[in-house]
Amino acid sequence: MTSPAAREPSRSYDDILARLVSLHPKRIDLTLDRMWRILDRLDHPERRIPPVIHVAGTNGKGSTVAFLRAILEAAGLRVHVYTSPHLVRFNERFRLGKVGGGVLVTDDQLRDALDHCERVNGGEPITIFEIETAAAFHLFAEHPADVVLLEVGLGGRLDATNVIDAPLAGVITPIGMDHIEFLGDTLIKIATEKAGIIKKNVPVVCAEQTAEATAVIEQAAKRARAPLHAATQDWHVNVEHGRLVYSDERGLLDLSAPRLFGRHQFDNAGLAIATLRAIESLKLEPSAFEQGIARAEWPARMQRLTSGRLVDAGPKDAEVWLDGGHNPDGGRVAAAALGDLEERVSRPLVVIAGMMGNKDAGGFLANFAGQTRHIIAVRIPDQDNAMPPDVLAHSARQLGMRVETASSVEAALRAIAKLAYDVPPRILITGSLYLAGHVLAENGTLPQ
Repeated sequence: MTSPAAREPSRSYDDILARLVSLHPKRIDLTLDRMWRILDRLDHPERRIPPVIHVAGTNGKGSTVAFLRAILEAAGLRVHVYTSPHLVRFNERFRLGKVGGGVLVTDDQLRDALDHCERVNGGEPITIFEIETAAAFHLFAEHPADVVLLEVGLGGRLDATNVIDAPLAGVITPIGMDHIEFLGDTLIKIATEKAGIIKKNVPVVCAEQTAEATAVIEQAAKRARAPLHAATQDWHVNVEHGRLVYSDERGLLDLSAPRLFGRHQFDNAGLAIATLRAIESLKLEPSAFEQGIARAEWPARMQRLTSGRLVDAGPKDAEVWLDGGHNPDGGRVAAAALGDLEERVSRPLVVIAGMMGNKDAGGFLANFAGQTRHIIAVRIPDQDNAMPPDVLAHSARQLGMRVETASSVEAALRAIAKLAYDVPPRILITGSLYLAGHVLAENGTLPQ
């Protein structure tokens, strides 16, 4: 889905993307061979970009990147950012650093970069993620900045982003069971793929992990002689009187709470702080951490929707929340955030859920079983591999939940509006970043 300007024939990159998809129809095919080939033809832009912070993990990558960017920008640095997937517009994946704050790549800049990479590729097989990653490196090499924040697409070891020899730091967010068809069916296998971003003598900063994942990361860091900075061992983050208190061997930071909602965002913010304090070349003032933590935004992560077309379709004065969580661990942190909200102001909870067909619906929805019995299952629009609502509903019924299906999120909200509540309900729309992107577009809430 693109902005109106991007649909103009003279400026469109949609046709380029359509051609590129046909070059290697297998959407995910983990190898670095094709990536090295196109980078060689591009004269290795990955060697000419600003210093990189490389971020892998299962959950919290995007939020951690948002905190890193906000802190670095508060320190006056220019920050390029490459993330995936996008929610509404393809441009969201590419942010160019500028003094005072980065901006999303323009349609013209993106079209030119993709067009250049398409010409250089010469019709050879390549996945769409590989060529867009090459386009990111090309863009970042052409525009000056101080730091690049590079988010892994899938896994780590064979991900298209894993071509940086000596980043400033590697970051590993919490690892969980997801994408098992590509990364393996055990936590040890998945952690091994994620730990593949660890480079020789480069600091690696790690969120709190399970014992299995921790062992894998420790072994990988030891082999690479990479200094390991692990949560709860080398640094700590706590919530005290509503504030974020971070501590490590260098001292303590007493900071405002993150703007991003949920206890897990304190952990993500702590991971970002630990990363920046582990990079010796960065000397940041405490004020940059304070300002950055308070300013960081990241859409579709327990995001409160207060107005818009979809919000207006729901019950009057209802709370509407949007979260792109799509695996059991993502559901757990969203449920914990809802628990915090319930302690502040009690409201009946309704969950509108839509998921992709390869996800663990039962494991995800089980997190909400103690908070609500009312689930409305919807299908994610325009996704061939979306889970049918009746399949999602079956998983919810097995958990003892009362389930309905609806033709769309809007239809679900209109159905809720017809119900009688003593107190306006709290509504969570969740289950997929694809669904979250659709909701933001339909509601008229575009990420900036």
